[in-house]
Amino acid sequence: MPVSLSGRHFLKLLDFTPEEIRHLIRLSHEFKRLKAAGVPHRHLEGKNIVLLFEKTSTRTRCSFEAAGHDLGMGVTYLDPGSSQMGKKESIPDTARVLGRMYDGIEYRGYGQEVVEKLAEHAGVPVWNGLTTEFHPTQMIADMMTIEERFPDGLKGKKLVYMGDAHNNVANSLMVACTKLGMHFVACGPQQLMPEADLVTTCRELAEQSGGSVTLTSSVAEAVIDAHVIYTDVWVSMGEPDEVWAERIEALAPYQVNSEMFSTADPNAIFMHCLPAYHDLGTDVGRAVAEKFGMTELECTDEVFESARSVVFDEAENRMHSIKAIMYATLK
Repeated sequence: MPVSLSGRHFLKLLDFTPEEIRHLIRLSHEFKRLKAAGVPHRHLEGKNIVLLFEKTSTRTRCSFEAAGHDLGMGVTYLDPGSSQMGKKESIPDTARVLGRMYDGIEYRGYGQEVVEKLAEHAGVPVWNGLTTEFHPTQMIADMMTIEERFPDGLKGKKLVYMGDAHNNVANSLMVACTKLGMHFVACGPQQLMPEADLVTTCRELAEQSGGSVTLTSSVAEAVIDAHVIYTDVWVSMGEPDEVWAERIEALAPYQVNSEMFSTADPNAIFMHCLPAYHDLGTDVGRAVAEKFGMTELECTDEVFESARSVVFDEAENRMHSIKAIMYATLK
């Protein structure tokens, strides 16, 4: 039976079946092919969407805007200072107003309950561009990127998330992997592991798909035969600068370096959802280096710039995957 996601919200991957997720990945590949071939695909001509950002972002904003324009839609961007949501207007009222004016709403911000409440009241599809708990649009791009390097399929592949596994990216990767029959490994300090309830849910999903979930503090154990080594920043947006000292102390042993790949699969790739602190090219990187003496943080520059690194394919694929998500839910 053909997959239809028309009218659906896209809030977290737990809401979708494995086949529905695969459908979005296939659509992403197709939109990338059309883009590369210069074939117009303004399939949503005449529709309008609004991007509601409480947290700024380069990739998420540009991906939604470029994808929307390619599909023929009008796009409105509301930055953190341009909306009264939660300040002078409630979330339900904001959702009902925007739902009368737009065909779809993207939200990027804080608690998952905010995007869930928007979806409850909007009357149009709502897409989660990032919350504290989940980052589902990133996952479609990530799975697409892995398939590009491993065309024999995702099932059975081992993905190691290295570092702070108590965040939205690690949560979403664990869900995506266990939905799709992959082996997910979270490698980091015990105090920075995913919530126990989500781990339990994902282990139940893995039993159905043939995947698995492993939590370990041993780098050597984690990276054996890994197909993907994935990491993210050690301090997330919105967290206070004061946590840098404790995170560096806890996470320095989990910095992704070339040695980690010595026992991984020969074709193993490096992934990072960006931005990355791999050199002194950022204000944050320079400030941390001055204070703590580390010139590279969650990954070394050698790994970031290596042939194993697919971080810029991954970033580009955000546009194609978001296009797939919007098309599937709005067509």
